[in-house]
Amino acid sequence: MRRRERHGRGLRGPLAAPNPITGAPVALRQRPRPADFFAACLKASVARTAAVCPRALVGIDIGYEDVPGNLDAWRSVRVPVAASVPVRPGQNGQVVLFRRPLEHRATSRADLRRLVHRTLVEQLSAVTGIGLDELDPSGETEDDWG
Repeated sequence: MRRRERHGRGLRGPLAAPNPITGAPVALRQRPRPADFFAACLKASVARTAAVCPRALVGIDIGYEDVPGNLDAWRSVRVPVAASVPVRPGQNGQVVLFRRPLEHRATSRADLRRLVHRTLVEQLSAVTGIGLDELDPSGETEDDWG
């Protein structure tokens, strides 16, 4: 079906031909939303850490929040990018990354990916006592990129 160009505003209608098998329109790829991208980065970082050093994740709950609670307490100093609670008897340890402060410090999506991994590894090292070189043998947690 052809559609005419009305009033000189350019092509109207679908930009991609329908799928020849199903007849349904082809869905256009969209860039993931920031929260979805952050969650994917964190998931990939946890998987990468589990592959390298699985004992670091035993008894540790990992999650993220948009911003740290009680922001008024952080007005005079830098807002934290993560928080951790060590393992206690009968209770798992916790590592929480804060999405908005990490996104604010990153200059690109690749930078955010590295920053999320670096922050997670540093927090796991602090909670478990395992060295950074054992948690991330590739050395991406070094301070050479910012």
